[in-house]
Amino acid sequence: MTRLFQLDSEDDIENVVAQFKQIAQKAMHEYDLDGEQIRFNQLSDTCTFVIETEKDGTYLLRIHGNKNRNEIDSEIAWLSYLHEKIEVAIPTGIACRNGSKTVSIDLANGDCVFVSVMSWVEGEHVDDELTEDQVYKEGVLLAKLHTVSQDFQFTPEFTRPIWGEDSFKESMTRLTEQYQRFLTEEEFELYELAADKILTCLDKLDKNSSHYGIIHGDLHQGNIVFHNGDPHPIDFGRCGFGYFLYDIAHTILGLYPAQRERVIKGYESLRKLEGDWLPTLESFTVMVMIENYSHHAPDSRETEGLKEEQPYAIPMIKNYLNSKPFLFHSKVEK
Repeated sequence: MTRLFQLDSEDDIENVVAQFKQIAQKAMHEYDLDGEQIRFNQLSDTCTFVIETEKDGTYLLRIHGNKNRNEIDSEIAWLSYLHEKIEVAIPTGIACRNGSKTVSIDLANGDCVFVSVMSWVEGEHVDDELTEDQVYKEGVLLAKLHTVSQDFQFTPEFTRPIWGEDSFKESMTRLTEQYQRFLTEEEFELYELAADKILTCLDKLDKNSSHYGIIHGDLHQGNIVFHNGDPHPIDFGRCGFGYFLYDIAHTILGLYPAQRERVIKGYESLRKLEGDWLPTLESFTVMVMIENYSHHAPDSRETEGLKEEQPYAIPMIKNYLNSKPFLFHSKVEK
């Protein structure tokens, strides 16, 4: 295992992608896919390529630079279970010639990286504003995923990240080192106060299976595609253990208040939210926002965008600190 995704400048990207393409081409020798063409897709926490074959259709090849084999195999096992239990298109792992769904590729420096090939999920991102029906169906999708999660029996080898108090503290540590790129001292003090309130909230929650389990962990609008009117989830690379409300927070953060209400209504058409869930969802929504900024802060290419988002983020944090509802236009019926 090695880290491959540290870029010092914009000029590095082309060279890094060329390096990854060589790894992808080497990995493809391990699979029985005919006439494949390899096209670069995205460089983020993983580097992905679209594999187009003459007979077998389209696949997604992923190069994992910072995960161990158990983590990748566990994700693929979870996706296989979802595929069996849910009537929604789910990306699933493709076995190579030796039957494994994870391939190890040796590098010239003696390190190695792991590669996986996934089935392609048909669909397109919504370029225009989402309709009421679309966001409602996103809520239904979340509820379906969480319902299946409750029955999943994982083996002792199952290894996925835990999204909660410790992971959030790590995000705040990273933000503390980078905040001056896009925040003033006064603004960062608000972030610190919000973080304290979030951690207090997390400390009071229990891990009951009715509201805690395996979650997608990153189901924002960029990881949802629509096909024939229905939402399909993609990129489960962040799936792990967490609260279902934390999962919902990822989906609603980038939506308008009225759209958020439709997500909740869609969700509750299958799964009723329990107890005083709204303040907890508010905590998770601010938590997700802070985590996002922490993740992008070290990348100088993201700095201007982070600055532009603060006129939206700071009022949200102030409302949160003052216990003033901010997610919806009206209080959702509970």
